[in-house]
Amino acid sequence: MTSLNQPKLVTVFGGSGFVGRHVVRALAGRGYRVRVAVRRPDLAGHLQPLGGVGQIMAVQANLRNRESVNRAVRGADHVVNCVGILFESGRNTFASVQDFGARAVAEAARAEGIGLTHISAIGADAESESVYAKSKGLAEASIAKVLPEAVILRPSIVFGPEDGFFNKFAEMARFAPALPLIGGGETKFQPVYVGDVAETVARSVEGTIPRGTIYELGGPRTMSFKDVLEEILETTHRKRVLLPLPWGLASLIGKISSLVPFIDPPLTDDQVTLLKTDNVVSAEAKSEKRTLAGLGIPQTTVEAILPTYLNRYRPHGQYSGTGSEA
Repeated sequence: MTSLNQPKLVTVFGGSGFVGRHVVRALAGRGYRVRVAVRRPDLAGHLQPLGGVGQIMAVQANLRNRESVNRAVRGADHVVNCVGILFESGRNTFASVQDFGARAVAEAARAEGIGLTHISAIGADAESESVYAKSKGLAEASIAKVLPEAVILRPSIVFGPEDGFFNKFAEMARFAPALPLIGGGETKFQPVYVGDVAETVARSVEGTIPRGTIYELGGPRTMSFKDVLEEILETTHRKRVLLPLPWGLASLIGKISSLVPFIDPPLTDDQVTLLKTDNVVSAEAKSEKRTLAGLGIPQTTVEAILPTYLNRYRPHGQYSGTGSEA
């Protein structure tokens, strides 16, 4: 443990990723020392400007290796697990990373006698047909057994400068004449700003929100998949056809994409399965105030943030005018 005259030390697994880097920034801004546990510390240099000299340190850890997890947690005062994958690649499977890995982090935190904040996802369900959602649900069940006082955060689709959702379709709109309305585009989301998720994590580390609770994090606006694509097109000043894509055809495309050695496949069969279920905050979470609003955290709107990073996808980048141009 740290001495009284030192800021507390927080280990953040996956701290170099999209959500993780915002968590690191939020913690560093509060004066915590941050140990960023990642597979490639040499690729985490971009985190250094987020804190003062010596405040942020990257260490090697792989959730599939328990000893490396234990080393990364040893001596810390709190642990945050931001690790998550959207598709499987080699040994990085949903089971090994999101189930086994999450359990390893919880067990390491228990061994040190410290708290844990775990980022899961809305839709996490051990009985889900989606392998992704099932692994998230199994991880939550393991954490509840190992460390009942842990805080679990379930965000909806997370948006922000480095996100893999809005950016993906904005990039697609640059070249494709049409965008796919998977399943007709009726699936509902409640996009949540990455900064709001990071703020929730920071409050959990501080101990200012009730522990042993699952929180569901969504933004102020519920949007259908069609709404999302229309918002992207409006923000990027582009006109594209929205083409309905039946579930069966989408699944076939996803299966074929998964067989091609993409670094980041445009679509997988499991993602299509996920899209068959709405991704919004439950009525139960709202009634029990296990939400951003219930925690008193202002919900940032999609409209306020998207133009700050999707403007690079406009026909002339940030210098584009205000009308639809292409």
